[in-house]
Amino acid sequence: MNISFTKEQEKYIGSQVASGEYQNNSEVVRDALRLHGIYREKVINDLRKEIELGWNGPDSSLTMEDFLKSKKG
Repeated sequence: MNISFTKEQEKYIGSQVASGEYQNNSEVVRDALRLHGIYREKVINDLRKEIELGWNGPDSSLTMEDFLKSKKG
């Protein structure tokens, strides 16, 4: 597997290894992927909760036209 990073990303990865928190570049990338998975799962779960609240909430008395007007102002 080949992965390309920008110069800025390479500098960041290098700085993390240089800090002593990681032994090598692979550890930094694995940790980033692990954290990304946790973040993504939380975002998706939060969105699902909000969708559920919307579906189960009371109906609005606004017409679509009223709603769109309120968003333009």
